[in-house]
Amino acid sequence: MDLALLRTFVTVHRAGSFTRAAALLGLSQPAVTSQIRTLERQLGRPLFLRQARGVTPTTIGDELAHKAAPHLDALMEIAETGLDGDSGLGTLHLAGPPEFTAERVLPALTELVDDGQGFALRVSFGNADETLEGLAAGHHDLAITTAQPRGPLLTATPLCDEEHVLVAAPRWVERIGPGKLHPKEAHLLEGLPVVEVHESLPFVTRYWASVFDSRPVASGTVVVPDLRAVLACAISGGGLAVLPRYLCVDALERGDIMPLLEPAVPPLRTYFLVVRTGTLAMPHIARAHEWLLCTAVGWS
Repeated sequence: MDLALLRTFVTVHRAGSFTRAAALLGLSQPAVTSQIRTLERQLGRPLFLRQARGVTPTTIGDELAHKAAPHLDALMEIAETGLDGDSGLGTLHLAGPPEFTAERVLPALTELVDDGQGFALRVSFGNADETLEGLAAGHHDLAITTAQPRGPLLTATPLCDEEHVLVAAPRWVERIGPGKLHPKEAHLLEGLPVVEVHESLPFVTRYWASVFDSRPVASGTVVVPDLRAVLACAISGGGLAVLPRYLCVDALERGDIMPLLEPAVPPLRTYFLVVRTGTLAMPHIARAHEWLLCTAVGWS
């Protein structure tokens, strides 16, 4: 069986589209279509069901992808790293959200970079959709995301839970009144400025639904697409913010910001380690995966 045909097949399987696969491979769409038809003729079975938007693998297509993809990935790794006496584990291509990756993941993985075994690291930042799409297409080896993917192509393992805290600078806390809020007092926060990462207020809306069982009556006063910038704005008095506790714990201890509420069950968000199914057979991916799972046990 022609390896070039298999590579095209696996790329289509991951991309879910002949058009996207052609762009990833640097081929024309007719060339990709022709290669898939050739492979289907060789196997005597259809590999994809053509749909209005993209393609869906048949049962045979899924089975072939799960058998072939890990081996093709391994061959690509050999081609990228070479065989010139390199005893290292290879280069890990990692993707994840910028704040959590920078604050939690990279400090852990750089210990592997510094252990003298040839472990190298390349990092990309992106949202959950971008990260998972890039992983499925083969651009990344390991992804960190708050979205748990479905289907057999990607395998997700829970990494850790992230606690969210409603915070504000002391002057806003004083304005609201002495003591911490009660979950039934969300109305006291109406009209106060809010600092968020998006106009849709994803963190605030999730917090309000979990703690207050309502929707926030607010709009973003400051909207900046980085939680570290949200923290800086909250410290400077820009308004209320919902932040991961790990990101703002130092500012809380210094008194730069204060929690407005300490619910009995704080809102949590789960992070997942995601790989393409079968690629944990590759040593550098397996080592990083295991290292992060072990390190995350100590994260609070």
